[in-house]
Amino acid sequence: MSRKKEKAIDLAKIEPEEKLKYEIAEELGLLDRVLENGWKSLSSKETGRIGGLLNKRKHHAES
Repeated sequence: MSRKKEKAIDLAKIEPEEKLKYEIAEELGLLDRVLENGWKSLSSKETGRIGGLLNKRKHHAES
C-alpha cells in the first residue's frame, strides 16, 4: 500500500492561529516530527501541551 506524500507547509501562507501552532511545536522541539509525519504522530500529552500554550497565548493577546 502506498502512502500519500504530504504537501510541504508554507508557513507564510497559513492563517495566524495555525502559524502560531507550528511556532509552538517548534519551540517544544516537535516541528520536525510534525512536518515529516503530521500532527497525528504526536502523543496526546504533546498535543495537549501545544493546545494549552496556544490557548494561553490567544487569551494573553486579547487582554
